[in-house]
Amino acid sequence: MIIAIGAQNAWVIQKGIARNYPLLVAAICALCDITLITLGVYGAGALLAETQWLMNSVTIGGILFLGWYGLNSLRSALAPAGSLDIESEKAVSLSRVVSGTLAVTLLNPHVYLDTVMILGGIGNQYQEPDKMIFVLGTVSASIVWFFTLALGAVKLAPVLSRPKVRKGIDLLIATIMWVIAASLIMRMI
Repeated sequence: MIIAIGAQNAWVIQKGIARNYPLLVAAICALCDITLITLGVYGAGALLAETQWLMNSVTIGGILFLGWYGLNSLRSALAPAGSLDIESEKAVSLSRVVSGTLAVTLLNPHVYLDTVMILGGIGNQYQEPDKMIFVLGTVSASIVWFFTLALGAVKLAPVLSRPKVRKGIDLLIATIMWVIAASLIMRMI
């Protein structure tokens, strides 16, 4: 569940390619997962599932965010090759990277569905100490995944930042964001 390519993982890859605070981005994503998985396993999943207006609000916010993110990725993919400037991406401020990482994580309803509701529901079936072991296992997988993804993107940046490859990545990201948004819309209908 953690490794499914979605908004959060696409963001980590983009920041890794641009070498724009990739370890900080991975740390924020992992910390959010740690928090949400722990809350889910210890009861917040049930609360979120029972509070329909909150779930609807998160879903609508997520649809809007994913649509916007997809549109920006499409614009980047359709831009002339010379405008794909990794150097300008490196100049993005720390506060913008942090706020973007928090947005791509916390405004994404799939994050809550995966971490709080599904993993929380599975983990909630266990009794202590097995419950804690489940939490430790899932958060360890999350930490390993995000740091591997960020460092892999940094290592592969020379290949991934080539204009044609980059355009392909941006088109793939736009498609994924819109498919996720469409699936959320269909779920609400």
